[in-house]
Amino acid sequence: MNWIVTGSSRGIGAAIARMAAARGVSVVVNYSVDAANAAGVVESIRQAGGRAIAVQADIARERDVVRLFETAGREFGAPGVLVNNAAITGGFRRVEEVTEELLARVFAVNVTGSFLCAREAVRRMSTKRGGTGGAIVNLTSRAAALGSPNEWVHYAATKGAIDTFTVGLAREVATEGIRVNAIAAGLIETGMHAAAGAPDRVERMAPGIPMQRPASPDEVAEAALWLASPAASYVTGANLPVSGGR
Repeated sequence: MNWIVTGSSRGIGAAIARMAAARGVSVVVNYSVDAANAAGVVESIRQAGGRAIAVQADIARERDVVRLFETAGREFGAPGVLVNNAAITGGFRRVEEVTEELLARVFAVNVTGSFLCAREAVRRMSTKRGGTGGAIVNLTSRAAALGSPNEWVHYAATKGAIDTFTVGLAREVATEGIRVNAIAAGLIETGMHAAAGAPDRVERMAPGIPMQRPASPDEVAEAALWLASPAASYVTGANLPVSGGR
């Protein structure tokens, strides 16, 4: 089976790619700019006996998304699973500081990109189109429900859109052999926080989580693999919080 994991050169995406490959699937490691890290993920998968390739594509660009899926098809065949993981935060700022350019880019990557990737996946998975079915897992965030005031309301809004997208698409393709679910990730120990300008954010916020700690990327990956697996065969349109109770 072929998995496409967007934004999988690091963090949660890399953890999902490695874990999926370790369980016997071929993985397309997508990245936008971080070629070195993507190559590292692929090499670690191959050294462990798995199959993977790295494919550069900016998912906010339609032609890149089409090329991503065409390349995956040539290498591994039609996708069985799409993980819509790629996203950007746009950095920390209040709404009064948000620019049109920032909003356009954050929504282009986080929302438009997920739509475009899902569109290409459905075209290849749908039993109505001659496919054999499949699963789509969208990475969303608890920020969508919490709003993330004074940090990144703009990012939270994109994840709110993905929550709605997940439910709508799940119902749209429920009779076409495709299940669509989401993971609402909470505070995860990745480089995202430092990249956004707050390297101490995980340590600072951990006491406010009922479990008193952040999650590891592997804990999110386990949830993604379950949602994509036959063990979740009657689960669609769900949004699974992986948030330590937050």
